[in-house]
Amino acid sequence: MSHISDLTSRISAYALIVAGGSGTRMQSVVPKQFLLLNGRPLMMYTIEAFYNSTYQPQIIVVMHPNFHTYWQELCVEHNFAIPHVLADGGETRFHSVKAGLALVTEDGLVAVQDAVRPLTSVDIIDHAYHQAQELGNAVVAVKSRDSVRAVRNGRSESMLRDEIYLVQTPQTFRADILKKAYLQEFNDGFTDDASVVEKDGVMIHLTEGNYQNIKVTYPEDIAIGELLLGMRG
Repeated sequence: MSHISDLTSRISAYALIVAGGSGTRMQSVVPKQFLLLNGRPLMMYTIEAFYNSTYQPQIIVVMHPNFHTYWQELCVEHNFAIPHVLADGGETRFHSVKAGLALVTEDGLVAVQDAVRPLTSVDIIDHAYHQAQELGNAVVAVKSRDSVRAVRNGRSESMLRDEIYLVQTPQTFRADILKKAYLQEFNDGFTDDASVVEKDGVMIHLTEGNYQNIKVTYPEDIAIGELLLGMRG
């Protein structure tokens, strides 16, 4: 930890929390980042994890402008005072990240995080920043626990499970690499930040994630998240 502390004293860090969810798959009129997890909006847990990082990143929350006031009211209601700035989300995740990057004013490291991953650990965040500083990027992922098949031309084909990784967030990059990649025109192949950076010719480096680092997408994920939070004590 002292080695990481020495590094953090010499580098600027940012966290882009992307909160563009609409709540459709949650069968909710409220975007999922605002749904309650143990009595608090789940995005608050996400922000707290980065606030507690050794790298002490500047936190930028990117969300649709229609929800800025609502979020600010939730912060007052729940006495949530962690410093962060709001940026206007765009039409797609790509455009939202690009909008957040406009507020990254210094060289350093940028972690991009799904707002609806409230159980990301500080250790994962710190390790991703550390690896990104050394290698240029760090994309959190876990090995598939299940057998996987791909469908090509209407035919399913077995794939080697040991070669399949499930990508999570944070996805962390040197700021100059990420900004350059986001100068590209949008295309439908951009499913995450790693795909944008890879399209710009940069090799992607994976770093170990955690199976508890779930993305809240469906109603049952709230119950799972509360159970996992309870296990943390």
